Amino acid sequence: MKELIYNDLQEARGELERFLADGKTLDSIAAVATLCAETLKAGNKIISCGNGGSLCDATHFAEELTGRYRGNRRSLPAIAINDPAYLTCSANDFSFEDVFSRYVEGVGCSGDVLLAISTSGTSKNVLKAAEAAHAKGMKVAALTGPAGNPLAGFADAAVCAPAAPHSDRIQEIHIKVIHILIHAIEEQL
Repeated sequence: MKELIYNDLQEARGELERFLADGKTLDSIAAVATLCAETLKAGNKIISCGNGGSLCDATHFAEELTGRYRGNRRSLPAIAINDPAYLTCSANDFSFEDVFSRYVEGVGCSGDVLLAISTSGTSKNVLKAAEAAHAKGMKVAALTGPAGNPLAGFADAAVCAPAAPHSDRIQEIHIKVIHILIHAIEEQL
């Protein structure tokens, strides 16, 4: 058991070290943080979405902004598309591919940001949300897997985790980036 735990921690550390060693990492995180901070400074909001664990990350991001991160400050406007009644209604009445885009169409405004999270960068419902965001005059920030995927190419700013043997390693990078983004957003505000 201890060997399994040790090996998992070593693998996670290795992925984080590869991510940090990529010369684009710091600039890409800074670009997303600045995009989000400028959006909030202008009085707009951030809407976040993703599937499965990525939806949990999208929710965590919005919760930290509206609630608090490390210290008390004013609540910041952020919404995760995570209402089960809404998601099941839209999936049933339209399709699962439309659940995020319809929300963006209804709630998104020009000047807002969509934080789109997908470990593969190929989730159709996340891609459709990004398209809907651009159609509304929103910017798209993405947290995704290795560069070259459709979501990274579609985003105005993207943080791309390195290729990993399993998606959980990409999700671990994403949650680290989310905490850095919140910290950086708070500092810029």
